[in-house]
Amino acid sequence: MEGVKIGIVIAHSPANFKRAGLAALRMDRAVPGLGKPDRCRYKEGIMRRKFPFTPKVRRFFLPGAGLAIAMAVAAFSPPVRSRDAGKPRPNVLFLIADDLNNFLGCYDHPFVKTPNIDRLAARGVRFDRAYCQFPLCGPSRNSMLTGLYPNSTGILQNAQIFRQTIPGAISLPQAFRRSGYFAARIGKLYHYNVPKSIGTNGHDDPGSWEMELNPAGCDRLEEEPEIFTLTPGNFGGTLSWLASKNPDGRHTDGLMAADAEWVLERCARQKDRPFFLAVGFFRPHTPYVAPESYFEKYPVETMPVVANVAEDQKDIPAPGLMSYKKEQDKLTDDLRREAVRAYSASISFMDAQVGHVLGALDRLGLAENTIVVMTSDHGYHMGEHGLWQKQSLFEESSRVPLIVSAPGLTAGGVAGTPVGLIDLYPTLAELCGVEAPDNLQGHSLVPQLRDPSAKGVGYAVSQVVRGGKGTGRFFGYAIRTERWRYTEWDEDGKQGRELYDHENDPREITNLAGDPARAATVAELSRQLREAVAGTFPASGQTPAIRENYLWAPNLTDP
Repeated sequence: MEGVKIGIVIAHSPANFKRAGLAALRMDRAVPGLGKPDRCRYKEGIMRRKFPFTPKVRRFFLPGAGLAIAMAVAAFSPPVRSRDAGKPRPNVLFLIADDLNNFLGCYDHPFVKTPNIDRLAARGVRFDRAYCQFPLCGPSRNSMLTGLYPNSTGILQNAQIFRQTIPGAISLPQAFRRSGYFAARIGKLYHYNVPKSIGTNGHDDPGSWEMELNPAGCDRLEEEPEIFTLTPGNFGGTLSWLASKNPDGRHTDGLMAADAEWVLERCARQKDRPFFLAVGFFRPHTPYVAPESYFEKYPVETMPVVANVAEDQKDIPAPGLMSYKKEQDKLTDDLRREAVRAYSASISFMDAQVGHVLGALDRLGLAENTIVVMTSDHGYHMGEHGLWQKQSLFEESSRVPLIVSAPGLTAGGVAGTPVGLIDLYPTLAELCGVEAPDNLQGHSLVPQLRDPSAKGVGYAVSQVVRGGKGTGRFFGYAIRTERWRYTEWDEDGKQGRELYDHENDPREITNLAGDPARAATVAELSRQLREAVAGTFPASGQTPAIRENYLWAPNLTDP
């Protein structure tokens, strides 16, 4: 192994190892390809020298009883690329829907029709257990686009941007720009107040994009007076819907699909410069507005209503139900069916726009060298556990669809290992040979794209906030393994715990946290959750604070 150095570091948890970086025992000279150690320290009888934690380092964890032993091999090789040297770098088409759960045909939904997303799944890898890190638009999107957990971005609510907390961070599209890519955004990637901010940049990051397009269609400019809503005058934060008489092309998402085709046509004329095109569809976010032809696909009398809610809620801790909104008391079974119908219609409408964009990609000869991602910012409740919309830690709210189609890698595969949206940044950077920051907290999904049966870290973590500001605020954290969902409310679960067995209870109806027969499982998952949560914080151990009224001058290369 000429030209290779091996370092071993011992830490008390995988989270602590990740924070420490790569340490080499008694290494007297720099590791080729990594540079010199950042610093040297002696602790607990071990001489440690810290090296930058880069994609050039391969990590192998051997966890046991809270101890993680990591071996890392650093070689001369350049960052992993999806193509041989000299061949064109792959493009990226990043498609994201707003408030989309797994009501998709490729995820075996019994009646929602999504033929275009289904076809994309047949061309790539569908991740069956993919989860957001915070089931709310702003925190989730800032986390995904910085590759950092919400505890490290400091973005724990909407209407904020990571530049207010960690202004020097390099976002995912910004990293691609700095590597020579043309990076463009159409629609919602960071947070927007939907629907009122449609047609604007919303709470966007100027350094992330070379071009932004913000169309506004009839759903925003003409039809709001016709929309049914549980809360008069409110459309985005409450249940609201409309079967529109206008065709696809007049709606915001239809305009966005046409804009995407226009941008792709431009990119096809200049194939020597790769692109990162992000298209953020607004549907199926409320108001559920779609052309009436999509409503006709779903006869209202056939729409399901969740039953036995009161019995289901008996074993759920109070914080687990705090996402419920008072106006939802107005829902009758007839209105519930209308809501499910409208949400389903909005999904099918959005799917048609995905088909428009993918059709343009194929027509222009770009598909063979373009990585396509399709996902959502978080999941969504349709009455399960008596809840609607988002901000819970149940499966329906935190699980997201995730499909990655990468040329030359697996087509039609299904990956079962739990993953997170936080993993997309290191994945795309590795596939495209883009230099990524050393502090990314996710893990590359390239092993699963090559072999969908490959195991990842084995879990995904999601969090929410409960209570008000100050001393009344507390957090809920959930860890999802292949079999279990385990949740703790407040420190050490003092405001409640939940345990659900997905092998036998995929709807999460029976909370097993108080079952003496599951005490060992609870103890082990609680330990694993604490270690995982520790790894969601920055090296300082403190969540960065929002800088109120903070203004910054955007700087692409040195933010």
